[in-house]
Formats: sequence, C-alpha cells, structure tokens
Amino acid sequence: MPRKYDTTRFAWALTGSGHDLEECLDLLMKLESVDVFLSRAVEEVLVMYKYIERLRAAGIRMFHDSTASAVPVGQFYENNYHTLVIAPATSNTVAKCVAGISDTLVTNVFAQAGKCQLPIIVYACDTEPVVITPAPGKMVTVYPREIDLECSRRIGQFEHTTLTTNMEELQAAVRHRVECLNESCS
Repeated sequence: MPRKYDTTRFAWALTGSGHDLEECLDLLMKLESVDVFLSRAVEEVLVMYKYIERLRAAGIRMFHDSTASAVPVGQFYENNYHTLVIAPATSNTVAKCVAGISDTLVTNVFAQAGKCQLPIIVYACDTEPVVITPAPGKMVTVYPREIDLECSRRIGQFEHTTLTTNMEELQAAVRHRVECLNESCS
C-alpha cells in the first residue's frame, strides 16, 4: 500500500535532453512547490539553450549531481516529496533506470522514490520510431533504436510509475497529481 505524504512538494529531475525542455521548464515553474534535481548533462544543456537563468530567477531550489553518494536523495526518506517527475528523460537515463542502475543523481532519485513508493511520472524522449526535436538553432530528426523504445515501454511498467510520451500526457499527469493532492488521494 502506498504511503501518504503530508507535504505538497514535487521533486522534478531534468536530464540532458533538449526535447521539449522549454515546455518542461514552463510546466515545472507553474507548480507551487518544486525542487529540481539536475543531471550533469542537463547543466550543460541549460547553459547551451540559455535556460539556467530562468531557473535561478524563479528562485527554485536546485540540486546538482556533485556528490558520489547523491546526498540529496536522503530527502526522499524524510517525506519531503509526494511525487517525482523526470522530464524530459533521455534514453540513457531511462535505460539505466530500467536496468536498476543508480549511478547519477537522477537515476538515484528514481530508485529512491520507487523504494519510498512515491508516484513517479517519466516523460521519456524516445517513444516513437521517428522523433523531431530541437537542437541549438534548428530542428533535427532522430530515429530511436529498438532498445530505446523497449526501455521506454518497460519504465512505464514499474510500480507507481506513469510513462508519458508527449507534453499533453505530461501536463495531464502532473495536473492529476495536483488534483489528487488537493483532494488528499494517493
């Protein structure tokens, strides 16, 4: 049976994908209470796309992937979070999560949130055979491999995990969590 949490804080993990990154930032900044967990790769991407200042200006608390033992994950055991969102989630992060590898801040928060039975929402970038996505200054077409597609399918089968495959699904899943919190459902 999932645990209930008294807090109204989202944990939002960003990985190194530019796919719908601006839209994900817009969505997370609309939340009342959110902490952001940054992969090393996304820190580079945020600078490349000139988004890091948006997060800083919003006063959002950010955790960086800078410790070997991922110290910030201890907050999951203190019931500081009710929901983990990983959006956007690169194929690398998704594959590691599916394989049970927790060697980065983001994969570690995924594992710990799962162990704490928190609801998890994952917006996997590689869910279709052809993906048109932004790169700095242009749009590019990528062709996810079958292993990328399989890992995306598999992460949605984890307990307490909702897989979203586009921004509309992500927005609906986040909205559902907010509604649940307002109604005190799990």
